[in-house]
Amino acid sequence: METEILKLWTDMNAFQTSLEFSRGRPEYNFYDGPPFATGTPHYGHLLAGTIKDVVTRFAHQTGHHVERRFGWDTHGVPVEFEIDKKLGISGSADVEKMGIAKYNEECRSIVMRYADEWRYTVNRLGRWIDFDNDYKTLYPWFMESVWWVFKQIFDKDMVYRGFKVMPFSTALSTPLSNFEANQDMHDVDDPAVTVSFKLVDEDAAFLAWTTTPWTLPSNLALCVHPTLDYVKFRDTKRERVYIALKSRLFGKGCLYKEGDKSVEIIEEFKGETLRGRRYEPLFPYFKRLEDRAFKVLVDTYVTDDSGTGIVHNAPGHGEDDYRVCLAAGVVTATDIPCPLDDCGKYTDEVSDYKGMYIKDADNVIIKRLKDEGKMFQAGRVKHAYAHCWRSGTPLVRKTVDSWFIRVEDIKDKLVQNNQNTYWVPQNIRDGRFHNWLADARDWAFSRNRFWGTPIPIWVSEDYEEVVCIGSIEELKELSGRTDIEDLHREHLDDITIPSKQGKGVLRRVPQVFDCWFESGSMPYAQVHYPFENKERFEKNFPADFIAEGVDQTRGWFYTLMVISTLLFDQPPWKNLIVNGLVLAGDGKKMSKRLKNYPDPNLVLEEDGADALRLYLITSPAVRAENLRFERKGVQALIKDVFLPWLNAFRFFEQQAERWKQAVGRPFTFDSAKACPSTNKMDKWILAFTQDLIRFVKQEMAAYRLYTVVPKLLSFVDNLTNWFIRFNRKRLKGANSDDDAALALWALGEVLMTMSVTMGPFTPFFAEWMYQHMRPFVVTASASTTTRGHKVSTSSDIALTLHQGPMTAAAEAVAEWSLDNVNAWLSSNELEDYQELFASNGLTGADLVDLSHDDLLSMGVNRCTDRKRILRAARKLMQGSAPPSPRRVATPAAASGSDNVRTINGVREDASVHFQLIPEPKSVYLDETIVRAFEAMKRVVEAGRIVRERENIPIKYPLQELVIVSKTPFLLDDIRHLEEYILSELNVQRITLSADESPYNVTLKGQPDSRNLGVRFKNDYKAIHKAVIGLSHEALQGYQTNGSIEVCGHTLSGTDISLRYEFAAGTESKYRAQTDNDILVLLNVEQNRDMLEEGYARELVNRVQKLRKQGNITPTDTIRVFFRMIQDDTEVQLAEVIKNRAAFITESVGFKLEEGAPEGLTVSVEGEQTIKNAKFQLAIVKL
Repeated sequence: METEILKLWTDMNAFQTSLEFSRGRPEYNFYDGPPFATGTPHYGHLLAGTIKDVVTRFAHQTGHHVERRFGWDTHGVPVEFEIDKKLGISGSADVEKMGIAKYNEECRSIVMRYADEWRYTVNRLGRWIDFDNDYKTLYPWFMESVWWVFKQIFDKDMVYRGFKVMPFSTALSTPLSNFEANQDMHDVDDPAVTVSFKLVDEDAAFLAWTTTPWTLPSNLALCVHPTLDYVKFRDTKRERVYIALKSRLFGKGCLYKEGDKSVEIIEEFKGETLRGRRYEPLFPYFKRLEDRAFKVLVDTYVTDDSGTGIVHNAPGHGEDDYRVCLAAGVVTATDIPCPLDDCGKYTDEVSDYKGMYIKDADNVIIKRLKDEGKMFQAGRVKHAYAHCWRSGTPLVRKTVDSWFIRVEDIKDKLVQNNQNTYWVPQNIRDGRFHNWLADARDWAFSRNRFWGTPIPIWVSEDYEEVVCIGSIEELKELSGRTDIEDLHREHLDDITIPSKQGKGVLRRVPQVFDCWFESGSMPYAQVHYPFENKERFEKNFPADFIAEGVDQTRGWFYTLMVISTLLFDQPPWKNLIVNGLVLAGDGKKMSKRLKNYPDPNLVLEEDGADALRLYLITSPAVRAENLRFERKGVQALIKDVFLPWLNAFRFFEQQAERWKQAVGRPFTFDSAKACPSTNKMDKWILAFTQDLIRFVKQEMAAYRLYTVVPKLLSFVDNLTNWFIRFNRKRLKGANSDDDAALALWALGEVLMTMSVTMGPFTPFFAEWMYQHMRPFVVTASASTTTRGHKVSTSSDIALTLHQGPMTAAAEAVAEWSLDNVNAWLSSNELEDYQELFASNGLTGADLVDLSHDDLLSMGVNRCTDRKRILRAARKLMQGSAPPSPRRVATPAAASGSDNVRTINGVREDASVHFQLIPEPKSVYLDETIVRAFEAMKRVVEAGRIVRERENIPIKYPLQELVIVSKTPFLLDDIRHLEEYILSELNVQRITLSADESPYNVTLKGQPDSRNLGVRFKNDYKAIHKAVIGLSHEALQGYQTNGSIEVCGHTLSGTDISLRYEFAAGTESKYRAQTDNDILVLLNVEQNRDMLEEGYARELVNRVQKLRKQGNITPTDTIRVFFRMIQDDTEVQLAEVIKNRAAFITESVGFKLEEGAPEGLTVSVEGEQTIKNAKFQLAIVKL
């Protein structure tokens, strides 16, 4: 089915056609975060893509123009890493050797490696997005806008160059930003060593602990906490004197086990007293700094929860180390020992280990320190460690020359702008993202790489003269070059700018932008702002909506917010949905190697995109929680939603065909008019449908996608298990063909409305349903269909403007486009309603038949405003000459007399996705009937539970059902629906009462253990005992008031569940079941007459099953024969057949004949059983 719908969409170019139909409506602005095309789409992409598609489709179908362009992240380390692996490149020197131009060409060749796979999967998911008019971060016009963004920030003095200790990827030979450093944390097993540093002026040694032995050759200082207690002690076993933090001497993970007698305390003192004490260098490599290094420093960053309380400082490899050493004069801003190259290997400065990778050096260094007697103890520790998010290799901390944006200066603005946005769920905004912004660090945005947007800074050799370029034209002007088209490094690195300060020429700095800077600039760069689309961008910024995974709180969401705040001091989005991660069913990360998840394309093909979409948007992942993907969850939705929905249509189609044969003309209904049925069931399902529309619009306005599917399940249940089942005979014409037509109208309108309303969520099935319902829907000549929005013109709802023959003016108005209506509103000082009319798609044809009710349903709530609009419209229609407001050309043309617009031969009613989701029809709204049917359903469900518990099938009638409730209106509501309850529960009478006392029942309370246990912890046992012991009267108070005080705590809502029990020692003919404020009592005593009726119903059931088994249709002429094999001793079945012959004949359609079908060809036969009776049934088809 879905592949057929895809073909239909392709044939009509549906997505682009929908955009043409919506052109001129208010714009809804959406930003799509760009993925890399160097990998194939996975479930995380499908989840985010589904969320984006549902929201943007909904925006389109609620009166907006929504452009959706796909974007590609084509620069940066993901691409370079692939090429490095392919070519065996191990560092920058290899790239320089092969040439940047050749290297970048290799990168360019793979950036769209999986673009076709992406396009196929995204389309197969049913997501409508423009791949042909995409944006790629490698496009020169995109890169130029990135330059413009940067120049604005640079000109505000928010950019600086500095030496800082940064997370550094040795696999990629580049620093990473702080927010990238935490994207891949996992446990590693590292060495954990405690090293002794001998004092210069005393026979004692400091003890310092580290998990990075490779940093010890760069040690320049030790650091202690000024106010913590330290001790000098003698180790009698080692016969040495050491200094360490007192609290770290004894215990688990400390220097000594508890109770070790080999330790003698010599002296105790505060850390401050150690300031300036000197020690001998551990290694000789930086002895040149001996006059200012190798001494004890003091700072409060030292903690007492691990190590020895003395921290080894290597300022080239630690942020705190650098800060403390710089403040103490141990290093200067231009002299920071950091003896590592970009591949993580030691340089000439550490001569003994030159060329050795640092992690390989750990064991060599440990052995050397042991040999030299400087190793106090060596072990291993398992701890979380940051890894490169792309290469998976451990990150190191390394002092680098980098370019920074002053994010710390705008932290308060970032926090405030965040508060001006709406998130689902909101706790991510106020928790994780708020904390990240509040603690934001300056952003190191430069990368020592090759494939990326070059940083547009040209500098003199001494960096004293700096020029920032913001456009291609500016670079042409300053450089004198006119051949600049591509902005990649190979095209820019040789371009120089003459110095204005007599410093020769300025050359571009070698770094490129962090690719996060590019993706954070996409709102501007995707439209080449401000070089093009300036007015349109500024009108629509910020975005109405964005969505990505929770990991983007430190990625795309962060960079978007930083750049937007720097540029415009406002957030870049209004609404945001953040999704969680999709894990394998076992809770582990999805792994191609482990094959612990089903192929997404297999699920799409076998289970369908709609089922997968519903599964994803109703999962915890839409609330930023993790989802354990279970394919059976997808398949359950097929069973619970799509099959019942399909069966509802199939039944409608069959009964429409029966009606056609009976009446002699096709069944159709007018979608523009109100169904005139007075049947309670019809009124209920139509009212409930309006409730569904209202609920969907309400929840989607709050971006709560996850609430829609539960409501849909409830709706499908109401439609199939209640409306259709209760009205099956009506729909088959049991009452009359006229009554059947009303029931079919109600059902047809529900199915059609449902297809339009569910279009954004289940685009394939909604389209299929819409296409199959279209032949049954007509629009009367007095009604119009505009942009798919049905405007009611029913005369029994409200008086319309136009009655009788059209005037010439009215005929002219009927030809007006939406833009003409817009101009008319303006000329009558009704501009306030232009957006409302546009969102409802009203053209001149609608204006001709406009009514008070139409305006009310559109949202014109003030009566005076409705009168004002209608007065102006009446004057317009009664004019002597055709009015002629400013005509505005429109690409869509009306098709024939029905006024349905067409574009390239495609009608606006050709797809459900061209239609607007209707407003709830006021004529159908009826909260009372919806409330009454909900009460009725609760009663029926409670009665079914009693029957099931007592093992009394529904086919056997019972004498009495008692319904007890004190809730206002509830008994009255049920009284109006008694006929349905009597039929559904097969009882002979219903008794309604507000008093349970005559029935000897008492209330019992049961606490919600799970929730109360979490809330009240230690108090829960007492609460549990108290709730169990609550009296009937106390629980009545809880039932009435909704809350109760127990053990000093207020319990309410679902904290206590209530049930009724019969009083001790009481025997009753009733069996009880409760549903909150409703008590249902069912009299379970049965007499012979009831048993006979039950047997008769069972017999009819067996005949119908046999008919189905033999593929015999209701229109076939048949004879039915029965022959007893063994009769029941309690109730004689043969006697039941005689006594109940009229009922059986009416139900089956034919009289049951006793004996064997002599001389006739049996179509189907079989032995049947009812309780203890056995008999043979045979059906002969004539």
